[in-house]
Amino acid sequence: MDLQAFIDESGALASELGAAFYFDPITSAAGEAIGLDVLTFYALGRAGVMGDPESSVISSAFGYFKPTIVDFLWKEGKAKVDPRTAAQAHLAAAHAFAQQYFAGIDELEAFCGALERVIIAHELGSSPLFAAYASLPLPAEPVARAYQLVVTLRELRGGSHLTAIVASGLEPRVAHFIARPDMFTTFGWSNDDVPEVGNAEIEAMSCAQDLTDRLVAPSLALLSSEDREVVLRVLRAMRGAWQGEVIPADLL
Repeated sequence: MDLQAFIDESGALASELGAAFYFDPITSAAGEAIGLDVLTFYALGRAGVMGDPESSVISSAFGYFKPTIVDFLWKEGKAKVDPRTAAQAHLAAAHAFAQQYFAGIDELEAFCGALERVIIAHELGSSPLFAAYASLPLPAEPVARAYQLVVTLRELRGGSHLTAIVASGLEPRVAHFIARPDMFTTFGWSNDDVPEVGNAEIEAMSCAQDLTDRLVAPSLALLSSEDREVVLRVLRAMRGAWQGEVIPADLL
């Protein structure tokens, strides 16, 4: 299978599926069980794999969110729950979500083997959030293992995308507005934060998308054509088994 076609489809599917559990009722209930609403649980749970850094570090890793919103959610959450405890609960919710929707999908052993090779091979230096997820132990149970790898693959591309945005001369705020202006306020920005966007910014965003692909290509290129087909079959099966709406694939 052509590498670029694989990068395009696997990236879009992993971006959707890796975020699918964030606001699912299963995750909401897990957050409530430790005293966190779903948004605070998202912030603390997703970033808590990095421990308890300053909120500016979390904002850097999340990228598209307004920093003041990240600061509020982080401080609000960790006043109630230790970040690592929240991260463990968040990951457990991801595993429960996977059991709810993805049990019975075939080829999980080969799928996991392929993605594990990708994640081990990928450069950790440009994405602390991906590095943190990549360091987590994988469950032995195949459905939970497969989905944790999908979540990690999402962080792999997301971290690469943020690196590419900055390297292309764009602020994440501007990149976010170009990608999905209809979601701009959802990520904490106000109308006063709307940037001016011209041809130079549009061209820079296109360059960032191309650079993202180049950054993820070396690790994905390690997979054989047969491995790529297996990965896509499983990702497609997961997307077919779960029909919900998620954060758009071009957002972080």
